[in-house]
Amino acid sequence: MNKLAAYDIIRNPVVTEKSTMASEHNQVVFDVAVDASKPEIKAAIEQLFSVKVKAVNTFVRKGKVKRFRGRLGTRNDVKKAVVTLVDGQSIDISTGL
Repeated sequence: MNKLAAYDIIRNPVVTEKSTMASEHNQVVFDVAVDASKPEIKAAIEQLFSVKVKAVNTFVRKGKVKRFRGRLGTRNDVKKAVVTLVDGQSIDISTGL
């Protein structure tokens, strides 16, 4: 996998209170492409951050229906990946790539 393909799979890190608590258990949360598979996500994380990945859990947050000036619209679905790293490995999200 080339580096551009890895950037297409991994969109951005998720920085929330819940994801910060997950980092205490050696887990990092990322927004990923909706059509990305778990092996692709694992390969992209290992290539971009040079770490070993233990497991990848994914879920799709369905887009909400919202109104704008009386018209119905739907937000896009977002796929998130909870990446568990091998003990002793870490990713510092605040520094960027």
